Amino acid sequence: MSIKPFTVTVPADIPHKMQQVYTNNYLALTKNTGNLLLFTCDHKVEHLNADFYGVDIHPDAMHPGHIFEIAAHGAAGALATHGGLIARYGLQYPSVNYVVKLNGKTNLGTTMDNPHSAQLYSVDDVIKLQQSSGLAIRGVGITLYLGSTYETEMLEKAAHAINQAHQHGLVVIVWIYLKGVAIADNLVAELIAGIAGVGVSLGADFIKIKPPIHAQGLRIATIAAGNSKIICAGGNMRPLHDACQTLYEQIHVGGTAGAALGRTIFQCSRQEAIARSFAFAAIIHDQVDVETALEIYAKKIAA
Repeated sequence: MSIKPFTVTVPADIPHKMQQVYTNNYLALTKNTGNLLLFTCDHKVEHLNADFYGVDIHPDAMHPGHIFEIAAHGAAGALATHGGLIARYGLQYPSVNYVVKLNGKTNLGTTMDNPHSAQLYSVDDVIKLQQSSGLAIRGVGITLYLGSTYETEMLEKAAHAINQAHQHGLVVIVWIYLKGVAIADNLVAELIAGIAGVGVSLGADFIKIKPPIHAQGLRIATIAAGNSKIICAGGNMRPLHDACQTLYEQIHVGGTAGAALGRTIFQCSRQEAIARSFAFAAIIHDQVDVETALEIYAKKIAA
């Protein structure tokens, strides 16, 4: 399949002097394709140790450096994690593109009844880390829980963070989820389209969502997102063929621009995780079919 040349659309809130910086960051994250494979690894805060140790989780996943090894040798556009973890390990992996997650919460107690993801870092903090380290920090990420009683506060902080990030030429990925006592079903296609509309209204470059059950339902959301782009959360570890098939359908049926994958990559051994990342990247960046992606995986495993 031939890949169409991609041109970055620069938002109007990017200062003229930062437009090339933004363009470079966008192209680096998307491997010059406009599509994004984001290696999302904010789980140490969000899920504590449950995603890193247990039945069917490879022992490699226990060490915090595992995700950096995968990012350095795999095919994702960037590693997305919290700023402190990047500060601890980033200098050992200077070739990696980074997205700093600005906010977070744990899954302890009753916080999911009306979740509130507190802001842990400001955009200024990110810029200071970028300047002091010289690391390739290409963007920031922030989470919103729509349906929570705290959504107004989170919306305000997200809008401000997006604007501030754009002032510095950073790409912004917004995690938007339907969670809270007001939400009876978080997989309703019409509601998911609604949160996509919120994302573009805030000015997000990419909007990470939990997809509806069927890929056809994604089409409504990708249209509602306008010229912001939808990427889907990967969720729990899945067999590779199933994960590739779902990803292919999300892109070619649902119209998405990639995926944000974490557990289905990092819960594997280092070698398998890297091989999986190449399979997913081939579907996202090179538009290959599932069988070709699996062949790429097999070659990486055998190497």
